[in-house]
Amino acid sequence: MFHSYAAIGDSFTEGVGDDLPDGVSRGWADFVALGLAKAAAPEPVRYANLAIRGRKLGPIIDEQLDAAIALGPEVISFNGGGNDMLRPRMPEEVVADRFRLAIHRIRDAGIHVLMLSGANPTDHLPLGRVFDARGARLTVALQDLAQLDGVTFVDNFSDRSLRDIRYWSADKLHLNSLGHAKVASNVLTALGVPVPDEWGVAEVAAAPAGRKSRNTATYYREYVLPWIGRRLTGRSSGDGRTAKRPTLEPVALDA
Repeated sequence: MFHSYAAIGDSFTEGVGDDLPDGVSRGWADFVALGLAKAAAPEPVRYANLAIRGRKLGPIIDEQLDAAIALGPEVISFNGGGNDMLRPRMPEEVVADRFRLAIHRIRDAGIHVLMLSGANPTDHLPLGRVFDARGARLTVALQDLAQLDGVTFVDNFSDRSLRDIRYWSADKLHLNSLGHAKVASNVLTALGVPVPDEWGVAEVAAAPAGRKSRNTATYYREYVLPWIGRRLTGRSSGDGRTAKRPTLEPVALDA
């Protein structure tokens, strides 16, 4: 049982798509922290989240990894490469090598690694087959890390149930609140921690699958074209943003 947890990554780990009324993103890592806190009660669990949307794997490692290790948590969750995957060209071997080195750096610090692949949105995206193939190759290239001591691997990319449109937000790139809760349930199950019944994960999973999505002109105008515009101008959705929870703080059980 872990009593301190730090998360690093991009929009997937920041929680984009699971946006609360005050504009703060919640997401699967927050759910995991809450699940750990419920299981550990009355002992406290401390949690930090350094993830920032839009970050490619290199900046995640350069900007977040050392900071997370310095916090001295018992477990660090690490995910990255999703934004690399969506670029016109992806140096797959470079991405895999950097990911591998990051996992070893966390282990070498004596911290348990929670290694995640992101959920797979490619059934609903333009050029989805290209991105699906890249994600599948990257997942396979890193699977041997799951056999290392001190590593727990949660393969959300290969979880076909998570491809259902019911789990995705309007942009079809980020999970919605149901999707983030489903990823959190995958993580807690891998850690041997009970999934709170009130999250409703089992009920949603048992319901009929959603209809296949269609990408309308409105979808391209509201989501695809702005994304292309940021790529052409070298901007990122994370420009100017800072981590939402940069230090280990106690998890409130009424969250």
